Amino acid sequence: MSTKIRLKRMGAKKSPFYRLVVADSRAPRDGRFVEEIGYYNPTLNPAAVEIDRERADYWMKQGVQMSDTVRSIFYKAGLLEKS
Repeated sequence: MSTKIRLKRMGAKKSPFYRLVVADSRAPRDGRFVEEIGYYNPTLNPAAVEIDRERADYWMKQGVQMSDTVRSIFYKAGLLEKS
């Protein structure tokens, strides 16, 4: 099973709120997921980000892939270093 950390869209129309989830790469965007590891709210100024660092580290050690947006969120949160 190929897994990814990606965003799951929540919230009302024109008011997005995202959850950071670990999901099978074949599952739909808002479909089944393995684990929820945080959230991202871009509507606030500055954007609110909360990530369970322990679980994120665990999944990164397991070799999980990340979407481009999640990768940039992790850089801003200090979980990844630019290489």
